[in-house]
Amino acid sequence: MISKNKIKLINSLSQKKFRDETGLFVAEGTKLVFDLAQVFPCSVLVTTPEWLHEHESLKADEVIEVNSVELAKISNQKSPQGVLAVFAKPVYKLDTDELTQKLSLALDDIQDPGNLGTIIRIADWFGITDIFCSEHSADAFNTKTVQATMGALARVRVHTVDLVEFLQLCIGKLPVYGTFMNGQNIYNKSLTQHGIIVMGNEGNGISAEIEKLVTKKLLIPNYPIGQVTSESLNVGVATALVCAEFRRRME
Repeated sequence: MISKNKIKLINSLSQKKFRDETGLFVAEGTKLVFDLAQVFPCSVLVTTPEWLHEHESLKADEVIEVNSVELAKISNQKSPQGVLAVFAKPVYKLDTDELTQKLSLALDDIQDPGNLGTIIRIADWFGITDIFCSEHSADAFNTKTVQATMGALARVRVHTVDLVEFLQLCIGKLPVYGTFMNGQNIYNKSLTQHGIIVMGNEGNGISAEIEKLVTKKLLIPNYPIGQVTSESLNVGVATALVCAEFRRRME
């Protein structure tokens, strides 16, 4: 049986304000919960007796057994998978010197939680361990974002920063790449194995303020060049293409 206060707490975590106040976030589904539990402390585990019996190895500060009807009332999923967990949000230290030998992503006001989750998953696939989000980007611990990461959040550190200040600290230490319609063809351009790749807002791209700090402008060309095509690519798709090209050069 789950108490009204616990239901209230879990429901409140759908709002960023309360995630920030409590330092907690919610995740659902067997694989996602297990992936996150390897890294983040699990405060509360809400699960059916059947699920708990099959997954006794998962530990939490508090375990609450509920039936499927009760779980459905607090779940954000149409078809709950038998488990919901409340985790403590991580706190990461920022050291720009640590970034000089690797590739990282910076996100300039990405608004859609699903896009952010997809980008975190892409970063995980290509071995990128740090993402720097502007203060007006979607929250990495939004429930939709967490679910969209498919567990990648356990392996990719997401930092929320003043992006202008952060990139100013990077200038001179490592290249700052960005994608623009007036950039140089990424497939012909020399690329390094380290640097910051900036990806822009879904509707407006990289802001003028951030553009000033980009030291290497790239273009993902359409084909055939000069033919009328779609106006732009989804930011998740664009991120995947850029990361894939950087990693291809490492072969």
